[in-house]
Amino acid sequence: MTDPIQLKSALQKELLQNILPYWMQKMPDNRNGGFYGRIDGNEVIHLKANKGAILNARLLWTFAAAYRMFRNPEYLKMAERAYRYLCDIFLDKTYGGVYWEVDYLGNPVNTKKQTYAQGFALYGISEFYRATGSTEALELAVSFFRLIEKHACDPLYGGYLEAFSRDWNLIEDMRLSSKDANEKKSMNTHLHILEPYTNLYRIWRDPELEAAQRKLIRIFTDNILNAETSHLNLFFDEQWNPKSTGISFGHDIEAAWLLNEAAEILEDPSLQRIVQSVSFKIVDAALQGLQPDGSMIYETRGSHYDMERHWWVQAETVVGLFHAFRNSGNQRYLAKAEACWRYIYERMIDRVNGEWFWSVDSNGIPNREEDKAGFWKCPYHNARMCMEINLY
Repeated sequence: MTDPIQLKSALQKELLQNILPYWMQKMPDNRNGGFYGRIDGNEVIHLKANKGAILNARLLWTFAAAYRMFRNPEYLKMAERAYRYLCDIFLDKTYGGVYWEVDYLGNPVNTKKQTYAQGFALYGISEFYRATGSTEALELAVSFFRLIEKHACDPLYGGYLEAFSRDWNLIEDMRLSSKDANEKKSMNTHLHILEPYTNLYRIWRDPELEAAQRKLIRIFTDNILNAETSHLNLFFDEQWNPKSTGISFGHDIEAAWLLNEAAEILEDPSLQRIVQSVSFKIVDAALQGLQPDGSMIYETRGSHYDMERHWWVQAETVVGLFHAFRNSGNQRYLAKAEACWRYIYERMIDRVNGEWFWSVDSNGIPNREEDKAGFWKCPYHNARMCMEINLY
């Protein structure tokens, strides 16, 4: 292909005819509000599954962004549904922030305050303001920024701590998921605070937010980036000592373009040059995980390579490579982005039921053990891939 216009057309079709319709048709919970908590890998809706803040916030971002871009009133209805459910059910009216998890009726079942979840709530709310101009949404977005800075920011060593109790006291188990290290700081959480701060700065040019954004960028370049390998270290103690040796290829390439975006929004040419140079190094390091078939493998843990091709990793690979092409003009990056899209088109998309599989193994067999939609499986990565390329 090696044609950005053709790629843009193909991804817009995927977004409008496959990804968004799946979530619109199958996920709204019309009996209990919001969205169902889970559709399993065999396309069974679990009517009484718990509902996670991450999925709701990502649905909010996805449909708000889609409405802002395409002005389809059906997308606005989905965004409004997600926004209202977040405000009415997930939002803690006493201590602020969003709960981690509620049951299918909307009752809180896990009230911890994961910093990562607060970031995604801010991301979705700020995008809802961009789409609708809602004054309430802007005020709520700003309140989330102030909440994160007040409770999660580490004033001594910089950055953000991982997790808290409902009333914002540190908790013993700070892990985002069972597979993560129980450390006080992570690359993943910082990446998904950087991302919503970028989005908030688009609509609220506040000096305190600008300062926080600059600090976050420096944390990535000075603390999170492994200067020897150009991969991102994954977990840290409070003083930024690395506590892991693994590589997450998907997070590497996602961070590469999100860092560029974060610097661009500040409109500081000197900072942009520094970050762009770092970004190219991260992209090239991430390409160690790229396979001959165009796909990107998941990660390494010690000497073990996880060869699974996860849906979100493929989506971020396309975006990261396309941004590298856009910023460099190097056709090599575009060709690799198109090759990854071909892999997605041929292997990842569920032609029978819609949307994408959670993952595909090295033999091309879809993983039906993991969710099709659920606590972590959402349209945010693949829908954003399509919308990012659409901006070209």
